[in-house]
Amino acid sequence: MQSKLKTAIVHEWLVNYAGSEHCIESFLNIWSEADVFTLVDFLNQQDRETIVQGKFPQTSFIQKLPFAKKHHRSYLPLFPLAIEQFDLSAYDVILSSSHAVAKGVITSSQQLHICYCYTPMRYAWDFTHQYLKESNLHKGMKAAVVKLFLHYLRIWDYSTANRVDHFIAISNYIARRIKKTYAKDAVVIYPPVDTKFFPCELDKENYYVTASRLVPYKRIDLIVEAFAKMPDKKLLVIGEGPEKEKIYSKAKKNIEFLGYQDGEALKKYLQKAKAFVFAAEEDFGIVVVEALACGTPVIALRKGGTTETIVHLKNGIHFNEQTSDAIMHAVLEFEKNEHRFDSLEISNFARQFDRSVFEEKITEFVTQKAEQFFNQ
Repeated sequence: MQSKLKTAIVHEWLVNYAGSEHCIESFLNIWSEADVFTLVDFLNQQDRETIVQGKFPQTSFIQKLPFAKKHHRSYLPLFPLAIEQFDLSAYDVILSSSHAVAKGVITSSQQLHICYCYTPMRYAWDFTHQYLKESNLHKGMKAAVVKLFLHYLRIWDYSTANRVDHFIAISNYIARRIKKTYAKDAVVIYPPVDTKFFPCELDKENYYVTASRLVPYKRIDLIVEAFAKMPDKKLLVIGEGPEKEKIYSKAKKNIEFLGYQDGEALKKYLQKAKAFVFAAEEDFGIVVVEALACGTPVIALRKGGTTETIVHLKNGIHFNEQTSDAIMHAVLEFEKNEHRFDSLEISNFARQFDRSVFEEKITEFVTQKAEQFFNQ
């Protein structure tokens, strides 16, 4: 991108170092002079240095609302208004990092807006009925109010797609959802994975592992149910979340819950596992690629982003349904074919998703579009 172009990066919220924050980190590795805008910013100092190079992004009025630090998502009805209050008129290029409302910032015809899209809003589009049921909001007066709000949110969300000049999707799976939801084409650039932090380990131990937030759509409950039916196979569960008690109640003695684990600990568990188990219909699945980088095969659902990272009988095993029986049969199939998996080959496959590859492709794409836009 031309150095004289002033750049703004817009992100939904900055509260911890999760998948989308890896992308913000890379954007600032490339465009270190860019200014950052976000609805709320509650990063600790360590994450602030890592993700935004110590910057203090400009925040919205939601930052100052009561209980915003822990319950900022509860202010969802105000998000469209809040994101539209950012004055970006001084910038030439806007990069929105969006899974909800970031792409809805207001720009002019003289500004280039590129959206790196993790997904169209899950709860407003593809998974709206699932979310309503999980939240016990499928009937009653409160449910009616929520459904009415989601109706208007969909109208707003669709209309803001025209504020974007170019969409970049995190996977082909998401590119199809962007096309379906917004009638817009998207280029696919896979998100950055720090594969060098997860070196290959050839000496595996006799356990399976899964790692995720314990929330409904991750379907950790199904993995636990499956291993409860296989008492001779050890499963380690890494993660915390609101589904914890429900999932714990399904466990047997062969299943161990480790809670939250930091990066170093997670790496060791991934490296030593005989296989990583993943049951979510995920947009991409960074932790899946982290496991592959460790030379660890992955047993995963044949839906979503993992269809693009897991090759059946090459670096893992696919199962077709989100059921405990399907997971159990996949584990048994894995053990019959365990001799076929080469850890070094699996690890090398993961390198194509490395952060360096992401940064190279993003730089090339944005630079090309900026040159076309400002030289026309």
